[in-house]
Amino acid sequence: MALRPARYRTIWISDIHLGTRGCKADLLLEFLKYTEADTIYLVGDIVDGWRLKRSWYWNQSQNDVVQKLLRKARKGANVIYVPGNHDEALRDFIEDSGLQFGGITVQMEAIHETADGRRFLVTHGDHFDGIVTCAKWLALLGDAAYGFALGLNTWFNHLRRRMGLPYWSLSAYLKHKVKNAVEFISDYEQAIAEEARRRHVDGVVCGHIHHAEIREIDGILYCNDGDWVESCTALVEHADGRLEILRWAELRENLGSFLLPLGEEGHETGESEGEFQPDSRDGGRPQPLPLPAG
Repeated sequence: MALRPARYRTIWISDIHLGTRGCKADLLLEFLKYTEADTIYLVGDIVDGWRLKRSWYWNQSQNDVVQKLLRKARKGANVIYVPGNHDEALRDFIEDSGLQFGGITVQMEAIHETADGRRFLVTHGDHFDGIVTCAKWLALLGDAAYGFALGLNTWFNHLRRRMGLPYWSLSAYLKHKVKNAVEFISDYEQAIAEEARRRHVDGVVCGHIHHAEIREIDGILYCNDGDWVESCTALVEHADGRLEILRWAELRENLGSFLLPLGEEGHETGESEGEFQPDSRDGGRPQPLPLPAG
């Protein structure tokens, strides 16, 4: 049975870190194939300029991610790119009206209004990270250590795949077990929620810390869309304005329960590049893509 892509009003993704071995480009391509949206926000650290300055790495899957996003923009999606600290070079070229390339709008931040009338500040969030803003040398040192953890995560998941087990982020697990990391996340969330309150908006959507979450902080709805090097998550807005975090590493194990059959109510009929046909060799269950080589 053919399936149609899931349709959302808005999708937010961030921290893809194209140009690194830790980038899960294959999983992101799969996500982009099976989802559609009127508006797509790229909430910073899409390309990892820090890492590319040290050593060049760019594989075909990462190139395909760029082409896929450009294709979605050509087909009518409103794609808005809000740079982060790893792709901060783009900030130097943004004027008051924003920067345009390939149908994608690049701007410092954005205000998004949901279908139910709530207003959200959209920002990468690095300005609220004291390490990045006050001690960039320490951030760069931390980035190198983090790269090592991601490399360990890649090999760990190679072993899991050989054992027939699904993707699981060892680096994310270790990070959230460390007391200082947990305290940093809490301080970051409080700081960015306070900025949203100062701007008189209802909430904030950000990335930066690679920790997907939706929670209310003193009346402000804090939303972090996560990342595509560890957790492989995205934030989505449904047609009624409801917000949800999608954890793709889990959803991809059973696409049939995530997507609707072709022609079912709420989905258009006709040809789509995102149609999916389950593999009969696995009893109709979708065959998972292999994890990237790292």
